[in-house]
Amino acid sequence: MPRTQHEPQMWPKLNWNAWKDTANTLHMWTQIVGKTRLALTPVLNHWWNVPLYLSARGLTTSAMPCNCELLEIEFDFVSHDLRFRISSGVTLSVPLQAKSVADFYAEYQSCLAALGVVVDLHPMPVEVTDPIPFDKDEKHRSYDPVYAHRFWRVLSSVSCLFRQFSSHFIGKQSPVHFFWGSFDLAITRFSGRLAPPRENADRVTREAYSHEVISAGFWPGNGGYGAAAFYCYAAPQPEGFDREKVLPLSAHYDTKLGEFLLKYDDVLAAPSPDCAILDFLESTYDAAATLAKWDRPALERQVMSSSIVSP
Repeated sequence: MPRTQHEPQMWPKLNWNAWKDTANTLHMWTQIVGKTRLALTPVLNHWWNVPLYLSARGLTTSAMPCNCELLEIEFDFVSHDLRFRISSGVTLSVPLQAKSVADFYAEYQSCLAALGVVVDLHPMPVEVTDPIPFDKDEKHRSYDPVYAHRFWRVLSSVSCLFRQFSSHFIGKQSPVHFFWGSFDLAITRFSGRLAPPRENADRVTREAYSHEVISAGFWPGNGGYGAAAFYCYAAPQPEGFDREKVLPLSAHYDTKLGEFLLKYDDVLAAPSPDCAILDFLESTYDAAATLAKWDRPALERQVMSSSIVSP
């Protein structure tokens, strides 16, 4: 598989302690916008109607049906605005700057009302500890435009490599999408087989893991981990997966999280960040798919693996 080469600015430093306050605020803001997408779009398998997507300037809902028109909402991390666009030609924007989640939520609701968009948004965040209702959240109020832009640049570079990685898999595969609940960019492959039912799983989890998957992604350090990292896990996890040797050598299996991790700082230290990430994606997938006995000839294009070949 051909490899890409990015300029150094495509892989900026992303120290969690330096931007965690901005990240936690952005997490809440993306949940507000994401809940709008959830409300306006029909349910797709494995909740694929929920995520946001990378755009040329940030993160977008993509076009959503609304009042016989199409509505798109985009976080612009270049000019630092939240942009509302309707197919009728009407546009609105609010600045992305230091403000509380409560203030952002009020401005957001005002914009929806001005556009004639009626959406019933549940104001409680999901997938976070100690959630605060959006309209009451005065705790999260940071916005550093430099780090917001860095975050988007990292996501852009990762998205390109995820798309490259996905190009030789012809089985069922998710788009490259940004989950606002867990605040990560992910891509998921499916074997085509049903997964064993999960005991005591809620409706969301049952749908997300109804079939066998191998999922890879990137998150910026939230959730208590404290460092930006790439991950890969298999569900259900095949016996012996945790003992596999994967590339690059700095990658490791985290027993607490139940997945392989490759820290972003280790990627930055590699001779080629692109190659390090592709090696991680290919080697973890290869280990999981082989151990789980996936029908790989039926699921993959017959091309040379990128995880061994030199650029």
